Amino acid sequence: MNLRWLLVFAFLLGVFAGNASGRSAARIAPRTYNNDSRYQIEDVLEIEEERPKLEPVVKSNQQESDETTPQGRVSYDGCQLWKTAVDDDDKIRLLVRLRDEEDITMWGGNSSSIDILVKPNSIEKVKTALNQKSINYNIAIEDLQKAIEEENPPLEEDFDNRNGHRLTWQAYHPLEDIYEYIEYLGQTYPDLVTVQTIGSSVRGNPIKVIKISNGQTGNKAIWVDGGIHAREWITPATVTFIVNHLMANYENEPKSIQNVDWYFAPLLNPDGYEYTHKVDRLWRKNRRGYGRCAGIDLNRNFGYRWGGQGSSKNPCAETYGGTGPFSEPETAAIQKFIQEATAKWKAYISFHSYGQYILYPWGYNRVVPPDFQDLEDVGQKVAAAIKSVGGPQYTVGPAGNTLYPAAGGSDDWAKGTMKMKYAYTIELRDNGRYGFVLPANYIQPTAKEALAAVRVIADAVSRL
Repeated sequence: MNLRWLLVFAFLLGVFAGNASGRSAARIAPRTYNNDSRYQIEDVLEIEEERPKLEPVVKSNQQESDETTPQGRVSYDGCQLWKTAVDDDDKIRLLVRLRDEEDITMWGGNSSSIDILVKPNSIEKVKTALNQKSINYNIAIEDLQKAIEEENPPLEEDFDNRNGHRLTWQAYHPLEDIYEYIEYLGQTYPDLVTVQTIGSSVRGNPIKVIKISNGQTGNKAIWVDGGIHAREWITPATVTFIVNHLMANYENEPKSIQNVDWYFAPLLNPDGYEYTHKVDRLWRKNRRGYGRCAGIDLNRNFGYRWGGQGSSKNPCAETYGGTGPFSEPETAAIQKFIQEATAKWKAYISFHSYGQYILYPWGYNRVVPPDFQDLEDVGQKVAAAIKSVGGPQYTVGPAGNTLYPAAGGSDDWAKGTMKMKYAYTIELRDNGRYGFVLPANYIQPTAKEALAAVRVIADAVSRL
């Protein structure tokens, strides 16, 4: 039996296993979700498996970083981002080999395209290998370090925002500015806003939640978060933008917005986020431990189907799910807060980047819940709303089939354990031109698209 049919067989086993597990799961319609006999990418490689071992510019005295500049920062000088077209198993195997030989690392992809970061000393080798296999590619970023340096305009130290906080949504701000803004909200809008610290990170930074409520009994509740992956800077900027817009216009908002208890968690991985600003721009995980193999992927650490497909057991992997479900204080804080709150939870929205996807459960396998059509219908309305405000095309579908299975995700837990009706992971801009280093001038258009998405989901919740 050839590999292609083995993969098809594995897919069918996944469907049967989902149905036999005691959890309801439905088979995915091929017509809707392009589930045919082609290879499934996650069966051949693990996306974002491992960062490249970059040659050090100068060895740092800092224990936390292996390859740094004299300023104590990891340098990606000369690294390039390539978009590759893949349409058969041999091409995937080649990329796997190049990854294993530490010439490339994976940023993201699907069944037809994979974004790869190519090390500067491996460019000619990778180019030759791709040409030999007739793999089409284009270079999205010629020099990744230069793109990083140009991504974010410098913030003036004496900046004085007459609004009482430093956030501008014209630049990516450091951790302290986001914390300052959250406290500002609680002080400025005491009748509507409650700021809660629901726990602390591995390194002791507070995990803060902003509750916005008109105080009416019977309000349904919606959770919105960002920043669970450290390098996805667009997500905390987006969540705080949405909060800022709602507070500035609250009295003019429709009842579907006002009659909701909103819980916003802009930055679920504060340690990792701070590390991306100070040491390694492309760090993904939290900051448990030290060195190159530090960290847990917090979005593989939730308890629903923890440890399954797409979650690595290798501590050095970008998708390492930890030693057990909710092993990390960041995810444990979310679990405890949501389970113990008296809120009437109806929706869970987690913002990520990148790829322009609206994903719903299940992520752990290529199956869907019984009410997947409701999730699909609202997701399509979200995509249409994004287009209506001038945004790009977003792809809608179940996470495990639209991208690749990834067990231990927060949206699966919200749907499977907490029984929230609408659970979505929304992968924001872009589709790979800049990837994780999305320039700051994209913050406001991206955040406006996300605001449109949140409005649609709130409207759906109001109809429950």
